Amino acid sequence: MSVTPSTSSVSISELPQLAVPKAKRPRHIAVIMDGNGRWARQRDLPRTEGHRAGARAVRDTVVECGRLGIPCLTLYSFSLENWKRPAEEIQALMMLCLEYLNKQRQELIDNNVRFMQLGRRDGLPEKVLDELDATTEATRHCTGLTLALALNYGSRAEITDAMRAIATRVKAGELQPEMINESLIADHLYTAHLPDPDLLVRTAGEFRVSNYLLWQISYAEIHVTPTLWPDFGVKELHAAIEDFALRERRFGALNEATGGPEAATEKVTE
Repeated sequence: MSVTPSTSSVSISELPQLAVPKAKRPRHIAVIMDGNGRWARQRDLPRTEGHRAGARAVRDTVVECGRLGIPCLTLYSFSLENWKRPAEEIQALMMLCLEYLNKQRQELIDNNVRFMQLGRRDGLPEKVLDELDATTEATRHCTGLTLALALNYGSRAEITDAMRAIATRVKAGELQPEMINESLIADHLYTAHLPDPDLLVRTAGEFRVSNYLLWQISYAEIHVTPTLWPDFGVKELHAAIEDFALRERRFGALNEATGGPEAATEKVTE
């Protein structure tokens, strides 16, 4: 069985160096981790083994993003639609989540990683909620990479929850309808304290956003790799960042070459 080597077994001096200057690296990388099942099927293994291999890729990606000084990483780990999967697989995913949070909590602290969950709490097992809360609280003081785990998450549900919260405030007289703008809506999303993703990465060659951060990725650059998530490592992460650095991000404006405002390119490196 071939598995991508973990960065935990490699010294920093042996890791490939990223040729992209910090000013051109994304501030927020969002990842749709796809291909665990296919990875397992290719090796005649149960799907649960694919998810376990995917958890190792999570750890390596978190470590490398921290090493590169990426401020924020969001991982799509379990969607609201995933509840439709077989009960055995769901149970295995929840157990894997418990295991990851319990085993990696101290390492997150040691690496100055702040943890948070994006998604609804309703429906998650009590033990999972306890581990999520414990990890969030234990890393609250950390000031390095912010790791956001999209767990029990769906973007349409997120926007619906935001609209309900705003409507409740309007009904209570705290807000007037004319006060509702994009900034106010963003402040009521699960990602209220995070910058919007600059880069969306999807593995396994799929070209879908799958109800993921629909509001937040409005201007994100999209990088699709055929690599299955368990095989996603430092090399693939660097390739995604290098691809991002080559993009011309105009945000609807014109660039300098066509006589457009400089602000369009300045926003990329602020």
